[in-house]
Amino acid sequence: MAWLVEPLQFGFMQRALLVAVVAGTVGALLSCWLTLVGWSLMGDAVSHAVLPGVVLSYIIGIPFGVGAFVFGAGAVALIGVVRRTSRVKEDAAIGVVFTGLFALGLVLISTTPSDTDLAHILFGNLLGLSGADVVQILVLGALTVLIVAVKHRDFTLVAFDRTHAHAVGIDPRRTEAVLLGLLALAVVVALQAVGIVLVVAVLIVPGATAYLLTDRMERMLLIAVLVAVAAAVAGTYLSYHLDVSTGGSVVVCLTVEFTLAYLFGPRHGLLGRRRLAARAPSARTS
Repeated sequence: MAWLVEPLQFGFMQRALLVAVVAGTVGALLSCWLTLVGWSLMGDAVSHAVLPGVVLSYIIGIPFGVGAFVFGAGAVALIGVVRRTSRVKEDAAIGVVFTGLFALGLVLISTTPSDTDLAHILFGNLLGLSGADVVQILVLGALTVLIVAVKHRDFTLVAFDRTHAHAVGIDPRRTEAVLLGLLALAVVVALQAVGIVLVVAVLIVPGATAYLLTDRMERMLLIAVLVAVAAAVAGTYLSYHLDVSTGGSVVVCLTVEFTLAYLFGPRHGLLGRRRLAARAPSARTS
């Protein structure tokens, strides 16, 4: 009990746990559709492309979230322009845009004198969040969850059957644009929790883990959120007691959960599939 209660005596740990849970929940919800649609690389691109926006926000003196969202949404638009106006395929366009913007952010960091360690943006600073940071994250997180609650049926239908979605009056392109906008918001929410380098894990691993454990979309969303929240809480506690990187601890916990699902998932895990395959011949024989 002391191991659990002691960290809660400190305000920075209370803020860290709250933000970790919010960031994990937002990332987990979107990770389900990113996994189904096959946009994992897009999540990686947006998470890295926001770096120059963060640095410019610091220089101008505005909240980090503003610059991050502008550059995240701009990166998505730029990838679309390159893909539509050239022979370059989508994966190559993503690679060109996000590496270019990420490199620009690194250059800006190296040339910007600062009393604030902007490198925290790369790897997260969950234990150093201010009250204003927490309010910003809570507002953006609530906005993202609200939009997901309203549009989740459209997202699911477009992910599984674009033709049917169009037939019932849903514009697939517009729906995908909304999903990409939410992706940019989710990156902003998770940015200060785990950092730019590790944001992609929060946006991919919970959905991938849930995908190995269920075939139903509703259950997938619930399992992904539970996986992300468990990893967020466990990782934050471990970072406090072991004095290690908080963002890194959260992502390690996510990876452990994915590994367990990959190995022991009842139907889609490695051992589960072997067990079902072994039962199949005996069932045919009987």
